[in-house]
Amino acid sequence: MVARFICGLLAMMTAITAAPASAQFFFKSPDLAGAPVVGNEPGLTTPLPGATPVELRAGLVWSLRAALNIAALRCQFEPTLLSVPKYNAMLLDHQAELKESLDTLSKYFNRMANAKTKAKAKSSRSGVAGLDQYGTRLYSMFSNVGSQYLFCQTAADIGYAAIIAPRGKLYVVAETRMRELRNGMQLLGEQAFGGRRALDMSRTRFPRFDPRCWTKQNYYDYRACGPF
Repeated sequence: MVARFICGLLAMMTAITAAPASAQFFFKSPDLAGAPVVGNEPGLTTPLPGATPVELRAGLVWSLRAALNIAALRCQFEPTLLSVPKYNAMLLDHQAELKESLDTLSKYFNRMANAKTKAKAKSSRSGVAGLDQYGTRLYSMFSNVGSQYLFCQTAADIGYAAIIAPRGKLYVVAETRMRELRNGMQLLGEQAFGGRRALDMSRTRFPRFDPRCWTKQNYYDYRACGPF
């Protein structure tokens, strides 16, 4: 089985010899780097009017979670991105910080609702509705991407940064990478060769891996299955 895996890996490497190891779709990816953010920058994420710095930080963390959730749902067409395992690992490793962020947002929306009405029961219901609307807007924002390839690749890289971040420091990833994530939603493509949107991998071919195509010594049997 090891020999079969190596053969398959060599075949794949031959097909993408000129491509960097981290580029699933491009020979040269666009530069998406951006400055660190606070959370109240226009067009960055769903606004939180009147939010404190702590609440803005919670909004960034929750926005990052929403974006990586969208990536886990939309990017499974490219398994090497590991979008689903990265998202699940982030949820497990940073569950305390994510819960704290959600609690902070809940208090924010209750406070905003309470400022509009003096009835506590009504403000509580309005706060829950506000949080639900906020989440819906977040998902809608990150669902409307111009380039799926670029978004998925960017989200996968940021997802890796999220799972290696120390516990309690997920907000640092959100602050330093959210601008990059938003830039990855643009319709951009191949930078090394003008006019190309992405690598054409549709003609990539691999050897057959079913048992009858391999000898007991793990050599490919071309007589049984044709050319390698």
